[in-house]
Amino acid sequence: MGPTRAQFIQYAPAALAVGALTVGPWSALAAAAAGAGAWAVGASAPALRSLIACGITATGSGIAAHQLLATGMDPLFALGLAVPAGAAALAHHRNTAAELPALPATASAGESSQAQVITAWWTEFICGPTQTEGRKLIQPGATLAHLTLDAGEDHVSFTGIITLPQGQQVRVKAADIAAVYQIPVSQVEMGDPKHYAPNALPVTVHLKKPSAAPAIVAGTPTSPEELWAAHVAVPDGAMPGTTLALTRYTGPLDWEGVATRDRKAIGTVNLDDLAANLALSSIQIALARTDKPSQVQVRVMKEHALMHGTMLSTVVDELAMDSRGYVRLGTYIDGLAALVPLAQPGSGARHLYLVGGSRSGKSAVLEQVLLSAHRSRIAVILASPQAGTIAGADLAAHCGDGLDEAMGALRLAYALMLDREARYRTPSFPFTDPLVLVVIDEAHMLLSVASPYHAEAKAIVEQLTRRSLKRGIGVVLATQTPLAEDLGNSTVIRSQLLIGGGAVFLRCAKGQGSLVGANAVQGAEGIDLSMIPDSWPGQAQRVADRDMSGLDTEASATPEDGTFGLGYLLTPGSQAVQFRSLHLDVAPASLAAGLPAVAVEDCEAGRLREAITCTPMVDQRGKNLVGSLTDLLAKAQQGPAAMPQQRVQTDPAGTAAAAVGDGAELIKPRILELLKEESIPMTAETIARKLGTTAKNVKPRLSELKKRDEVTNENGLWRAA
Repeated sequence: MGPTRAQFIQYAPAALAVGALTVGPWSALAAAAAGAGAWAVGASAPALRSLIACGITATGSGIAAHQLLATGMDPLFALGLAVPAGAAALAHHRNTAAELPALPATASAGESSQAQVITAWWTEFICGPTQTEGRKLIQPGATLAHLTLDAGEDHVSFTGIITLPQGQQVRVKAADIAAVYQIPVSQVEMGDPKHYAPNALPVTVHLKKPSAAPAIVAGTPTSPEELWAAHVAVPDGAMPGTTLALTRYTGPLDWEGVATRDRKAIGTVNLDDLAANLALSSIQIALARTDKPSQVQVRVMKEHALMHGTMLSTVVDELAMDSRGYVRLGTYIDGLAALVPLAQPGSGARHLYLVGGSRSGKSAVLEQVLLSAHRSRIAVILASPQAGTIAGADLAAHCGDGLDEAMGALRLAYALMLDREARYRTPSFPFTDPLVLVVIDEAHMLLSVASPYHAEAKAIVEQLTRRSLKRGIGVVLATQTPLAEDLGNSTVIRSQLLIGGGAVFLRCAKGQGSLVGANAVQGAEGIDLSMIPDSWPGQAQRVADRDMSGLDTEASATPEDGTFGLGYLLTPGSQAVQFRSLHLDVAPASLAAGLPAVAVEDCEAGRLREAITCTPMVDQRGKNLVGSLTDLLAKAQQGPAAMPQQRVQTDPAGTAAAAVGDGAELIKPRILELLKEESIPMTAETIARKLGTTAKNVKPRLSELKKRDEVTNENGLWRAA
């Protein structure tokens, strides 16, 4: 293979300078031949000018040296004339060493094809065997085999395989190839060495890529502030009349800012509309109210900060109450621990209001509260109208599991408050008695107008929320919506819950979660809980891609499977902030540290527990709640009374028939036989259901059997002695 174009241009003058000493006047012809050759191979104008200058110098030196030799002078003088010729050749070499002629766009007659030029460059700078003076080959022997060229009107690229003899390894890098062909490194694609032989590595080089997309038209909004002004702040936008001021920006999908409306409240913001304005999904946006009604903090996320959740097992040490009375309930969107108070040192207990629809994570929050109370050595009275929904019921001092049993738990809590009021005439804290939490799940089943216990439950809960905190008794009330109907249309209950503690707002059903108007909550104004999505972006595709080839018996739910526990947390003296409750990666009961459930103190209300839970505390009309401990104990000792009139109306003649058909002496043997056969503890409601009667008939019989030491009762669960 002959010399390359670059070699010819660089070394022809050097040969001319040496030859001038011997050819004499004929060196002019040699210089002319070199210039013609340089022009023929397409040398650039600077290279031709440098070559002409070098040729003139070499020709002059050659003629002068020839004349000196012809006159018989000392040959050393003639040899000295070779110095300027050599200097001219060296100057030409330096002028052209850094210059690489451009690749021809297309092949034409008399010129090298693109493939030939690509191979020539590869040989010249990467593999050899030829090599330019002063330049080191990248990897000798690394030839480019199986070259394939792809040329079009808007692109030129080639592919090949870098090949070395057996036993050697390819060391050519993408940056080396990019430097040789004078292109960006991003236009060189090399195969992964892990998937190919060490001495053979495929490569693709894009010498010319297709034209880039047209530039954004002038005036089109690109920054968050411009997008906000163009789509959000307009009259039909999600937040008309507002302006955005960025507080943090790391990319178009990762920024924070403050939206402000000039001297006007922003009001309710529809997250779906805001997401549509910004071309995002609603889960990528988080809003937080500030102290000013005219401002809202806005956060845009590429991936929601709470998507991966915080595992319950990793924060066990934060579940117990600290010196301020707070426990950890989850994590705020900024990564800080989300805390709620269960007590206020020097004052008493605290309330907690929990709102969340089906599949929102409400039950998991209640289980976590039960665990925190247990680890903080707080006694729990649990009222769960929907039987069997709270997995941590064993951590409670008393469990009312089922509608009737839940009502009994409320009666016990009210009696305990009256008992403490009688014993603690002057409020003091800490008490010698334990703190108590009255946990009411699905409170609407007891408080709503449709409930058979509506009047009694409403009266008791109102009194508990008003009077219990100073006696060391807090109320944790959970319901499915923030609507007044779920609280028996009682403004007292919700206002007292919010005044006396914190609130957790999770996702609600569509149309039932707007905290505006009559449902407005100070600190959470304008939030619509139904706008919290039920899944993360891309969840539908992940479900579609699931592997159904086998059943994984050890699979468990992960935080990414849904937005369970995602909502807003409102604590005393603050604004509602988006947070997510802890993910129950382990059963809360397994973290009980082997401690027994905390029992309520030994008092009159505790000793008459069974009778009190069966004794209605309102009259037949559902009014006139028993107001003193003395009256309550007297009524309880008289035995179970008739249920309120509204209860009788919802329970037709079947109740009376059961009472006549199942006499006291007939029911008790059947109860004992059932408990011995089942060999598992059961609630009074479960026993009544299995015997085909009512809990009203079973509970007094159980109390009688307990006095005779034939059955035992532990936390509301009965078993044979």
